Amino acid sequence: MKRMSERRRKRTEKILYRNRKAKVIIYNRIFLTALAMLLQIALFAGALILLYSGNSYFATLLLFATNLAGFAMILHILNRNDRPSDKLNWIIVILVLPVFGVPMFFLYGDGRPTKKMNRKIITQRKNNVALLPPPPALSDKAAADGANADPAAAAERYEKCDESNGISKYLTDFASSPASFDGEVTYFSSGRQTFNAIMEAVRGAKKFILAEYFIISPGNTWSTFLQALVEKANEGVAVRLIFDNAGCLKSLPPKYDKYVESLHPNIKCFTFNPISPVFTVRINNRDHRKQIIVDGETAFTGGINLADEYVGDIIRFGDWKDSGLKLTGSAVNTFTMMFFNIWNAFREDKDDVSAFYNHSYTALQTERRLQKANAAPEQAAAFMQPYDDSPLDKENVSATVYLDIINRARRYLWIYTPYLVPDDRMRTALCSAAKRGVDVRIVVPGIPDKKLTYRLTKANFPPLLKSGVKIYVYTPGFIHAKSMLSDDRFAVVGTINLDYRSLYLNFENAVYFSDCTVADELKKDCLFTFPQCREVTEKDLKKGWIGSLVDSLLRVFETLF
Repeated sequence: MKRMSERRRKRTEKILYRNRKAKVIIYNRIFLTALAMLLQIALFAGALILLYSGNSYFATLLLFATNLAGFAMILHILNRNDRPSDKLNWIIVILVLPVFGVPMFFLYGDGRPTKKMNRKIITQRKNNVALLPPPPALSDKAAADGANADPAAAAERYEKCDESNGISKYLTDFASSPASFDGEVTYFSSGRQTFNAIMEAVRGAKKFILAEYFIISPGNTWSTFLQALVEKANEGVAVRLIFDNAGCLKSLPPKYDKYVESLHPNIKCFTFNPISPVFTVRINNRDHRKQIIVDGETAFTGGINLADEYVGDIIRFGDWKDSGLKLTGSAVNTFTMMFFNIWNAFREDKDDVSAFYNHSYTALQTERRLQKANAAPEQAAAFMQPYDDSPLDKENVSATVYLDIINRARRYLWIYTPYLVPDDRMRTALCSAAKRGVDVRIVVPGIPDKKLTYRLTKANFPPLLKSGVKIYVYTPGFIHAKSMLSDDRFAVVGTINLDYRSLYLNFENAVYFSDCTVADELKKDCLFTFPQCREVTEKDLKKGWIGSLVDSLLRVFETLF
C-alpha cells in the first residue's frame, strides 16, 4: 500500500483529536455518500417518468417489460433454496413496486458479494485450510488424561456418539473449523474485563498481533490500543489490522488505513469493503467479526469493538453490557486461519500464513489441555470449536449452529442478543422449544441504540410470548453481548446477533463449546443479569392499529435490517 505523506498524516491526526472538525469532515463524508446515492435514485426515477410520459407506445412496452422482469424475478425467488419468509418479503416488494423491487433485490436480496470478491476469499480459504496444523486428536487427549491407564479405551469413550458430535462434525466438514480438546478458555462478563485482558496480551506480544474489528472510534480505548501497537512494532513485532469501512463510516476519516500504516513499517492495515457512493451488491456485506490473535498463543473474541462505550469509559445508552472470551491452545490456529482468509484475499502483499500458525499444538501438551467441566456427563468430551460465517457461500453456519442448540435444548435455553429479528425458522424453533417445556429466556436491551431496529425487535415479541418464551428487558441500559447457553452443556459466545443481518448477510465469528467450564461461567453471568431485567408481559404489547400497521410494514423489510 502506498505510504501516506507526512502532511496528510498530520492532517488526519488533527481531524481525529479536534472533535468539532472531525465531526464536520466525517459527517460531510456521510452526507456526500448519501447524497450521491439519492441522486442515483432520483435520476433513475426521473428517467422512468420521462420514458412513461413521453411516448405512450414506448411507455406501454416498458411497462410490459418491467412486469415481465418482475414475473421472471419472482419465479427465480420461488425456485431458490431460501427461507420462506425471505421469499415472501421480496415477492411483496416486487409486486407492489416492480420498477424498484427488481433492482433492490439485485442489490440486497441475494446476500452475495461480487463474484470477484467471492473468488478471492474462497481461494485463500482453501489455501489456509490446507496449511492448518491438525489439532491434537481425541486419542492424544485421552492418553494425557490417563483414563483407566488405557488410552484406546478412553479414546473410545470420548468418541462415543454424543449429541454434540453432529454439529461438531458439521463445523469441521462445512466450515473448515476443527474441534480443539486442548487449551484453556476464560469468559469475561464485561467489556472492561475483556479489554484489560486484551491489553495485557498485546503488551506481552513477542512475534505478531492480528486484530480485526467492525468499529474503531477515536477515544481513550482506541488511543491506548494504537499506542501499544506502535510500541510493539518498535520492538519488531509484526502488526496486522483490519477494520470494516461501513462500521467506521461515522467515526474515522477517509484513508485512515493509510494513516495507521504510516505510523511504523511493521504495521500493516486495510479497510474492508470500502463504501462507494455507487450502489453495488457488496455494500450490504459487512465484516462484523471481532478477534485478536497474539503470537499464535492467545486469541480473543466477543462483542466489544475498539470504542469507549464498549468498555464503560463513556455512557451512551445507559450501562453497556458486553462479554468476551480468551482462548489458548490449538483453537488459536483456527482464529489465525479466519483472519488470513480475509487478509490475504485483499492484500497485494500477502503473508505466508504457515509462518503465523503455531505448530507446537500438534503434540499435545498436558499443561495446556482443556480440563473437562466437573459436571460433564460420563460419555461426553469437553471441547471448543471456533468458527466463522460468510455470506459468500450457501452454508448459513451461524443459523445452523443456533438452530441445533435450540432444537436440542431439554431443560433451559438462555440467550443474550442486542437485536431480536429472527426469521421464520428461528422463530418457530424458539416457540417449539418453549412449547415442549424448555425454559427459554431472551435478554434484549432496555435502552436501544437503533430505534427503528428496536421497534422491529419488539414487533417479534407477541408470537414468542404467546408460545411461552420469556423476554427480559435489560433495564440498566444496552446489552451488546451475543451468546446462547443450553442445559449447562452447550454454549456459543461471539459476534452473532439473533437477527437477519448477522445470520445471513455479515461476516461473523464465534466459538461453540461442549461441556466446557465456560458454560458454568456464562450461567453465573445470566443468573446475575436476570434480576436486573424486567420481564415483558402481554400488557406491554398493547398498541393501536397504527402501531400494528407500522410493525407489519417493518416485518416486510426485516431482511434489510
